Amino acid sequence: MSIKQKIRPKIRLDRLLANLGYGSRKDAAFLMRKDMITSITDGAIRIHKDPSEIIDTTKTALFFDGEPFDPLPPFTILLHKPVGYSCSNDEIGQTVFDLLPDRFRARTPALSIAGRLDKDSTGSVLLTDDGDLLHRIISPKHHVTKKYIVTLMDPVSGSETETFMSGTLCLKDDAKPLKPALWQPTGDKSGVMYLSEGRYHQIRRMFGAVGNRVLTLHRAQIGGLPLGDLCENAYKQLSPSDIDIIFSKEPDIT
Repeated sequence: MSIKQKIRPKIRLDRLLANLGYGSRKDAAFLMRKDMITSITDGAIRIHKDPSEIIDTTKTALFFDGEPFDPLPPFTILLHKPVGYSCSNDEIGQTVFDLLPDRFRARTPALSIAGRLDKDSTGSVLLTDDGDLLHRIISPKHHVTKKYIVTLMDPVSGSETETFMSGTLCLKDDAKPLKPALWQPTGDKSGVMYLSEGRYHQIRRMFGAVGNRVLTLHRAQIGGLPLGDLCENAYKQLSPSDIDIIFSKEPDIT
């Protein structure tokens, strides 16, 4: 299934279970024998036994082992990533998917990360199965600004704001200059960075280019959507209004 496709309102129950990651279509019969799939329609509770049954998801509230089914696509979550978890399956060790229910990893269409954080950084990570939303967030054409809280090894020199805002800084091994980035010091060794692009280890490399080193890096906001009081390791589903906020109230750093 393409990332842009949506699950049809009327669908076989075994296929729906597989698409939402609860198990393969072959697993559906076993789950139903255990009375794990129930529903409420017009106030009536049912136990489902037939994997081939056609379900109208617009009229039926489905439950897996007593808990409501996860939402159908489009499905987007905000995760508060801790240190030590990678956003890439190419790295050895734990990934952000290890912080989520196992079934999230098996969903179809798959959840993709909209803007990675490196293993040593913390904060906001968005995961979505909505291809259009993913493109809007990560495409350079849309310039979704991210806010980062930074602490440094050495005191700032005072010239960082002008250097990062110039639009002329080139990082090592990069032929193209960085876009302007807004740096606002909050102390001798701390500050807030606003970026509208996301190159590999960009903030760490930016400070390396001016002779400093990043000790901690925390992404506090994506577009207009703050991480807020979401606890570390926790996640929440985003509503359509939450997603709208991503593309509003962004700081102008151009």
